[in-house]
Amino acid sequence: MKPRLIPLLFALCMASVSCVQEDEHPDTPEGNLQALWEIIDQHYCFLDYKSQSIGLDWSRVGAQYRSRLNPQMSSPQLFEVLTEMLSHLQDGHVNLFSSIDMGRNWSWKDDHPAQLDRELRDRYLGTAYRIAGGIKYRILPDNIAYAVYESFTDGIGEGNLDDMLFYLRLCDGLILDLRGNGGGTLTYAQRLAQRFTNQKRLVGYISHKTGPGHSDFSRPEAQYIEPSHGVRWQKPVVVLTNRQCYSATNTFVRDMQVMPLVTTLGDQTGGGSGLPFNSELPNGWGVRFSACPMFDAQMRQIEFGIAPDIPVALDSADVAHGHDTLIEAARKELKK
Repeated sequence: MKPRLIPLLFALCMASVSCVQEDEHPDTPEGNLQALWEIIDQHYCFLDYKSQSIGLDWSRVGAQYRSRLNPQMSSPQLFEVLTEMLSHLQDGHVNLFSSIDMGRNWSWKDDHPAQLDRELRDRYLGTAYRIAGGIKYRILPDNIAYAVYESFTDGIGEGNLDDMLFYLRLCDGLILDLRGNGGGTLTYAQRLAQRFTNQKRLVGYISHKTGPGHSDFSRPEAQYIEPSHGVRWQKPVVVLTNRQCYSATNTFVRDMQVMPLVTTLGDQTGGGSGLPFNSELPNGWGVRFSACPMFDAQMRQIEFGIAPDIPVALDSADVAHGHDTLIEAARKELKK
C-alpha cells in the first residue's frame, strides 16, 4: 500500500503535498519502518531545527531502529519500535495510531513541574463563578478579574466574550489562567486574542514544505490579529502559563505577547508550533506529524515553548497556606 498523505489543512499546504511522490513499501516490519522513516524525513518540518537545537540525527535514528527489526516480530513489538523511533523528535504533535495503542511523546509536560494545584485554583474560583463557553470567571475581592480557560477545545462565542468583558469592565485588571490548557481549536484562540488589541498586529509567521529536502520551505507568510468588533479589554492583563500550555495555547501566548497591556507570568509554555498532518503506513496504522512551522513576530522558533515575561514557580509553602504563588504574583503585578 502506498502511504497516503492526508492534509488537515489542505488549502495551506496543497502545493507541498502535490509535488511529493511517496515510495511504495511492503507490509512487513522493514517496509513499515522505512515508510514511516521516509514520511518524517520528507515531510516533517523541524528536522533541521532539531538537528541544531537537540542534536537530532534522523539518519542515525533510522539505522538504529532498523537493527531492532525481526521479520517474525508481532504487531505490538513493531508498534513499540516505531513509537520509540518517533520519540526522538520530542514532539507532542507526533503520534502513531493503531488498534493497539496511540504512540505519543508527552515529555513537553511530563518532564517539568506543573506549577499548578487544581484543587487550590478551584478555591480561587469558588462556587459562584460565571461560565462563558469554555471560560470560568469571577471578580476577586481586590477587584481583580480572574478567568480560567482549561482547553481551547471548549468553544467560546462572540456573545460569550461580549458579556464576560462587559461584566468585568470595572475591574482593575484581568488574570487569564491558561495553566493546563493543552490546546485545541485555533479559531477560539484567535477569537479571544482579538479582544486585547485596538489595531491590526503582526503576531508571527507560518511556512510550509515545498519539497522532500529538510530545508525545502515556502517563503514565511505573515500572520496578523485583527481587533474584534465586539467588546475589547482596555486594562492590564496577566496571562498565567506553565509547561502544559501546548499547541493552540502556545500560539495564543505568542499572539498575546505583542499586545501592549499584556504580561505573561509563570513557567515556559510547552511548545508545539507545527501544524499537524496525517499519513498512513502500509499496514494501515495512522501517523500524525508536524508539517507547517509557525514562528513569532521576530521569526524565532517557538516549537519548544515561549518563556514568560515574569518567571514564577509555585511555592509549596504558599500552597500549604492556601495561596497560589502565581495568582498572588499576578495580583501584585496588576496592582502596581
